[in-house]
Amino acid sequence: MRKAIKTISIKQLHERTGAWVRKAVKLGVIVVTEHGEPLVRLEAAPKAWSTNPFRARRLRPGYARLKGKTSARTSRHAIAHN
Repeated sequence: MRKAIKTISIKQLHERTGAWVRKAVKLGVIVVTEHGEPLVRLEAAPKAWSTNPFRARRLRPGYARLKGKTSARTSRHAIAHN
């Protein structure tokens, strides 16, 4: 059985934004309408990553060779011509 999606008007959202945002976290999705036409969906943001994805990235080979060996000016020139 599929769960019904809650629908509210833009006026209701304007009057109690904080309450509706918290309710969207609990309900899953709330559709905001204007004159009966759907405008947007309120839904909870996905959980934050448990680890920083930038820490796990691999450096490009050209940058890895330069890391810690040159000044900023030289690095920009070398990377641009690599």
